[in-house]
Amino acid sequence: MKHTSLDDHRRYLNRYVQWVEFNRRVLEEARDIANPLLERVKFLGITANNLDEFVEIRVSSFLQKIEHGSRELSPDGLTVAEELVQVSAAMKVFVTDQYKCWNQELIPALAKEAIRIVPVRELSGEALKVARNYYYSRVYPLLTPVTVDPSHPFPHVLNKLLSIAFLLRARDGKPYFGVVTVPRALSRLWRVPAADNALHFVSLQDLMTTYAPKLYRGYKILAWAAFRITRNSNLYLEEEETRSLLEAIDSQVARLRKGDAVRLEIEAGAHPEIVARLVSTFGLDESLVFRVDGPVSLWRLSQVYEEISKPDLKYPVFRPRQFRLSRNADALFDSLRRQDVLLHHPYDSYDTVVDFLRIASRDPRVLCIKQTLYRTSADSPVARALLEGAAKKEVTVVVELKASLDEASNIHWARRFEHAGVQVFHGVAGLKTHAKLLLIVRQDPDGKIRQYAHLGTGNYNPSTARYYTDLSLLTCDEEITSAVHDVFNYLTAYSEQADYTPLMVAPRNMAGTFLALIDREVNHARRGRRARMIVKVNAVSDPPIIQALYRASEAGVEIDLIVRGPCSLVPGVRGLSSRIRVRSIVGRFLEHSRIFYFENAGQPEVYLGSADWMERNLYGRVEVVFPLKDPQLRRRVHTEILGSYLADTRKARILESDGTCLRPPGVRNGHGFSVQEHLMSVASCAATSEQTSRGAPQPLEVGFELRE
Repeated sequence: MKHTSLDDHRRYLNRYVQWVEFNRRVLEEARDIANPLLERVKFLGITANNLDEFVEIRVSSFLQKIEHGSRELSPDGLTVAEELVQVSAAMKVFVTDQYKCWNQELIPALAKEAIRIVPVRELSGEALKVARNYYYSRVYPLLTPVTVDPSHPFPHVLNKLLSIAFLLRARDGKPYFGVVTVPRALSRLWRVPAADNALHFVSLQDLMTTYAPKLYRGYKILAWAAFRITRNSNLYLEEEETRSLLEAIDSQVARLRKGDAVRLEIEAGAHPEIVARLVSTFGLDESLVFRVDGPVSLWRLSQVYEEISKPDLKYPVFRPRQFRLSRNADALFDSLRRQDVLLHHPYDSYDTVVDFLRIASRDPRVLCIKQTLYRTSADSPVARALLEGAAKKEVTVVVELKASLDEASNIHWARRFEHAGVQVFHGVAGLKTHAKLLLIVRQDPDGKIRQYAHLGTGNYNPSTARYYTDLSLLTCDEEITSAVHDVFNYLTAYSEQADYTPLMVAPRNMAGTFLALIDREVNHARRGRRARMIVKVNAVSDPPIIQALYRASEAGVEIDLIVRGPCSLVPGVRGLSSRIRVRSIVGRFLEHSRIFYFENAGQPEVYLGSADWMERNLYGRVEVVFPLKDPQLRRRVHTEILGSYLADTRKARILESDGTCLRPPGVRNGHGFSVQEHLMSVASCAATSEQTSRGAPQPLEVGFELRE
């Protein structure tokens, strides 16, 4: 490898196989006995949900490319078909390990806490009576049994909808195939009475199969098996040929639940004839059939977490640092003219961002509000504040309709905005709008019109902000706010600027700027100056960036990458990447912030933003990365945040050159330093201390006050 070129295939790990490895790190949290038991169950459910989305979007794209005869090669030199083979094999091993975790580790651990999912056949007395009554009063009326024959075609099974297949024999001896879908309106688990305060549940699937003879009277049930189909959830649009993007996507979303089947999950003991019939019906390759030793859809096990109120089996409640913005808007905006504010979520409550927008929407001095929305919650206080502001001022919202799996929610809000008089745009044709920007134009008491901005690394979604780590900057800096204004002009009018300084804007100048910053570190290293990079992102897969990092390592630049998910860079290879270290943090909160630190010969620069180092972010989306100008804020990010991530020994995994991730040596069973626990502690202490450092998000002199 030492003598090969920088674009040699051996210098890259496959990003999709590496994604499966990321999900394995989440699975390790489900297996970690140092975590509270119900949190472990929740982690297992998260791995299943992650895999669902991966199959819906990524595996679907493989099949789509194969169908279209794609000849493209991945950076590691694989055809699309070869990638699919590798990814399918990795997923099958992973799914096996998921069910081992459930059957061999979590079920016994739950049983020790008197928590069980009890087979209906084991019930007796009052428990059996409750289960039977529940079935006949709540379940049975919702069921529609189908017997497949020339008059009754195979029913259309919706995306990820649990169903049960039956092999039947009629009285005349003829074989039939039956299908019943499991009602989505009902919980998958139902609690039944148990002695000694035990917590016993029966599964909806078990109830349905137990009482299935009542559904198929006149037939003998020979076999049954629960199954689930995952369908292609990608949108395929020719935007330039679409008169109304909103209407086109709305139409596509309506069809997504009926998209092509891409995966079959079925109980491991399913009769071969049932499997064969389903594989034939859905046209699936055997490599995409997953036989599972337990509940089909482990995601539904998260209900156990929701149903059980046992604080000792969950994480201790964490209350983030809370700040109340001044009710006096003049005081608030005056404070922002004097000082930038940096918030670190979820350690700092996202309520501050929502309150900032809400105050602006009600302030008569605010003339205009502009905001991007990529993902937001169903009952979004952010959206409601924008609707409130639209009654009295100009409000412009750029809604990304193509945010994967959130299309329907975004369409809903786009229509509500339009009805309220908001100017709604959908960004630049062919590019997703992923930037996180809020711009407020205000005529201040001195008569001057100024711009104020919020720029972030995460979505405007207060719900996910409770468990996603992200950073928010509130600023009145003229250079930054003017550049944000230019970005909005690009999004609404395709008005392109030659220069967006001090912002990096994808796809205009971001990739080139990052490459220039890396090359600057190379030049510093070659001249014997201090050269260091610390980068925290969700993924690293862009070949030009990876090649630049390799060159930097060879030149003597020390590089630490904190990459939550897939990383295609091969670290620790002599003569190539010996100065590059890659770690991943998986813990209670989902690591989502993007931070870029460049030592710059002792004059460090820090950037935050919405973009990962992936092709789609750098070239296929509108993204924004912004600088931290305040030296104290830069020091806070470098020392308190990045320094703590690099010190983690409890939740960190270190990427090896063969693509595996290992825990730091000698750290087991909850010992060692955890960055997330440390930052929770910092937030809790700061909330009651009398700190006045500008770098920490303390109450500002006038505009902010600590919420008790």
